[in-house]
Amino acid sequence: MAKTGRPRIFNRDKAVFDAMILFWQQGFESTSLSQLREVMGNISAGSFYTAFESKEKLFKEVIDLYTSTYGRVMLSLKDSSLDPSKAIELALRQSAKMQTDGSHPLGCLTVLSASTCSLDNMHIREMLKEQRKLVRSWMSSCIRRAVDQGKLSSSTDIAMLTTFFLSFLHGISIQARDGVPFDTINAAITQIMTIMDILSIKNSDF
Repeated sequence: MAKTGRPRIFNRDKAVFDAMILFWQQGFESTSLSQLREVMGNISAGSFYTAFESKEKLFKEVIDLYTSTYGRVMLSLKDSSLDPSKAIELALRQSAKMQTDGSHPLGCLTVLSASTCSLDNMHIREMLKEQRKLVRSWMSSCIRRAVDQGKLSSSTDIAMLTTFFLSFLHGISIQARDGVPFDTINAAITQIMTIMDILSIKNSDF
């Protein structure tokens, strides 16, 4: 009589990580329940719902995991001990390095995974929008620190400059998915950051 092997122990943390990689690669809508169950070790539908309740709640856990791991590349924006310009530059370079790292899907999960979706899943798009708004607030606060420190004029259009940097940041996701290498994006960041020097020079003329 053949011996029965010990049942595989379900590792919930690993399951969420594997789901993150799948959502990152395919997006929310294109990732099916059967694919999620498969990467989790071919668990049953019942086991999936017992562990996560729904695909949407699993995705929320995935976003939380992403922001606490890969998304930490943006935390320099919150570091008030750094020169604001250096904090922005560091965030852009670290993000570019992460997004072009071939050890995981390319690009940024919060930018790419629900850029378009059906009306039934607009709440998923809004969830990711809130994550991006958080980074926007960090960027805006960082630029405001530069103003408060006298490194930028009090008349600086903070909303405009925030949008300028975030437009570039979000564009890195498309460039990374298209295979543009880190060195090329990194060189572009060097040029992008000259805007801070230009604004500083202009401010010194007044």
